Amino acid sequence: MKVLVVEDDRRIASFLERGLAAEGYQVSVENDGRDGLERARQDDFDIVILDRKLPYIDGLEIAKLLREERRGAMILMLTAKDSLADKIEGLKGGADDYLTKPFAFDELLARLIALGRRRGEAGQETTLKLGPLVLDPQSRGVTRDGVPITLTVLEFDLLRYLMANAGKVVSRERLLNSVWEYGYDPGTKIVDVYVRYVRAKIDIEDQPSLIQTVRGVGYMMGP
Repeated sequence: MKVLVVEDDRRIASFLERGLAAEGYQVSVENDGRDGLERARQDDFDIVILDRKLPYIDGLEIAKLLREERRGAMILMLTAKDSLADKIEGLKGGADDYLTKPFAFDELLARLIALGRRRGEAGQETTLKLGPLVLDPQSRGVTRDGVPITLTVLEFDLLRYLMANAGKVVSRERLLNSVWEYGYDPGTKIVDVYVRYVRAKIDIEDQPSLIQTVRGVGYMMGP
């Protein structure tokens, strides 16, 4: 698995490079945002480990650009910013996962394994269709009535899970475990927040929402 580390702290970058290489990953390292973005555009990486605060271009801006360009790499944002607001901003901006410094290397490895699994599963899925909505896991593209819809990675993964379970009620807890996987209190409102984000992008004004709320349980997509 090919991993790009974009980290301006050379001590941490070296630690990650040596540790990940010892685990069998193919590791490339860049030490500023400008070079990191260019490298991510040039090569086909499976995962990008991205520091939040970088010289020249901020890590959050890099994540947004990679998503706008529909790059297939999963993004793990590595940062000292640990507030819930910072995490939501990072995930909404395009990160697939968010790990705060200082971190345990074993936890980082576990998250990389989970991200690699999610990437592999996406590559095996077929196109999902629900009414006017079409989702292609291969290109990570979504259209409604043929019109492209731009989603962040987490928004895409949430929509994909709901569409794959169309006609079934999916609980908030199940969505947390299946889409986010790590680090969230079951009482968090993040699922509801992201459902609102997705609805705002896929629904049409004055028409029923494609995502139905099942009070006290969760959500469902269906005819």
